[in-house]
Amino acid sequence: MRSTVADVMTTGVASVTENTGYKEIVQALLEQGVSALPVVDADGGILGVVSEEDLLHKEEFKDTDHDSNYWPPLRARLRSRLTGAGVLVERADEKAVATTAGQLMTHPAITTRPDAAVVEAARLMERRGVKRLPVVDAAGALVGMISRRDLLRVFLQNDDTIAAAVQEEIDHLAATVQGTDIAAAVKDGTVALTGSVHHRSTGHTLARLVNRIEGVVSVDNRMTWHVDDLLMPYAGL
Repeated sequence: MRSTVADVMTTGVASVTENTGYKEIVQALLEQGVSALPVVDADGGILGVVSEEDLLHKEEFKDTDHDSNYWPPLRARLRSRLTGAGVLVERADEKAVATTAGQLMTHPAITTRPDAAVVEAARLMERRGVKRLPVVDAAGALVGMISRRDLLRVFLQNDDTIAAAVQEEIDHLAATVQGTDIAAAVKDGTVALTGSVHHRSTGHTLARLVNRIEGVVSVDNRMTWHVDDLLMPYAGL
């Protein structure tokens, strides 16, 4: 069974409101030992996320008065962020003069649900270019946060648990496909598949299914086959 966001997310998450001031945000980040905080409304609904990156713009642009020879390059003044509508370019220098969470936050917040699969959350982070996701319930209220570090917990599955899941896949294959004689060994999350199958495509499919098992780091496919149907020429050619 695949883990869900609820299995690995952090609960009891500290948050700030739109009116929370800059120094108060910094203090909360340091006290909580986190790199970002969700910004919520009076009903606990998620409005955005304020991060260390948002706060550090103020330091980067501090020395930009008329008497200074320094002015950050354009790539530093503009920040690109993926959104559902495409690429959003934000003015980092504008955030440098912001004083509240509402002015500093990245919004709208990209969120996930507690019942979402961990792999779905990982893909969402990668696709949207974010390091963490607020987790909201059906009503849109904040119930937790999930970070890239939290996602790594799925790889802490012990080898015995992984081996049992792999054997289920092998048993199912053997019961449905003739000529299947496969064994598996698991060490530190790496699965070595040995034995033989009639068609090469059968072994290819099994290796792909095993690689999707939670906690599997890699698959060492040593299976042999009798018919290489993956390289058979098209009929009529």
